[in-house]
Amino acid sequence: MGDVIVGRQTAAFDREVVVFLIGMRVNSVRKVREWLPVVRAMGPMLQELMKDKESGLLGFRTLPTWRGVTLIQYWESVEKLQAFAGDTGRKHRPAWVDFFRNSFKGGAVGIWHETYVVPAGNTETIYGNMPLFGLGRIAGVEPVGKRGDTAAERLGHN
Repeated sequence: MGDVIVGRQTAAFDREVVVFLIGMRVNSVRKVREWLPVVRAMGPMLQELMKDKESGLLGFRTLPTWRGVTLIQYWESVEKLQAFAGDTGRKHRPAWVDFFRNSFKGGAVGIWHETYVVPAGNTETIYGNMPLFGLGRIAGVEPVGKRGDTAAERLGHN
């Protein structure tokens, strides 16, 4: 079973986390020149962030779809997320400007994001016979019983 952790586990995570969902959707498959630069922009941004331990990005997961991609990102704070987004010396800002200059007007590709600020003590996770995943991959896991046997108990709503 390789890296599967047998049994019921929960993330050993108890601090604030920012969950940032970001994605793109190809609206016009034929307009490759408009959407391909958008597809290519995310990889270098993620590489830059993962090399910089102070960036605030704790981890991410990529979920491809037929017409695009969605990323689930976990951030240390909304301040660090916004600092990265607005930093002209980082890869995000030039990619954003390029998107609006070259791809947005034609409508061939769409982009979106959603930001959720989750206060400390307000996460609940369970992993049954799973490898490290999500917050568990970031912080490690512990047996469910240490934090409560039910979701309500793990959230403090028992």
